[in-house]
Amino acid sequence: MYILGTIFQGLAMLVNGICTILYWLIFARILISWFPIDPYSSVVQFLHQATDPILEPLRRIPLRLGMIDFTPLLAFMLIYIVNNILVIFLTRLAYQFR
Repeated sequence: MYILGTIFQGLAMLVNGICTILYWLIFARILISWFPIDPYSSVVQFLHQATDPILEPLRRIPLRLGMIDFTPLLAFMLIYIVNNILVIFLTRLAYQFR
């Protein structure tokens, strides 16, 4: 049973790491949108490919106020909530099996 506890603890750390990376990628995409950067550069293309699966479904919700798009803010909140729920759940499972 100790092995299952270790696996669940590792999964909790993995989920936390992935959510942290997604958070910083969305933050970088926001920063890049403020500056006149070539949209065809490899960095911008990577940021769009990495964050579009999260942001595009949220863009269907009308979250624009003038020129400000609040979709990334909603994405931050959803990532935070999902991260906390999954990490707490996996950590509790890890302690149950230890």
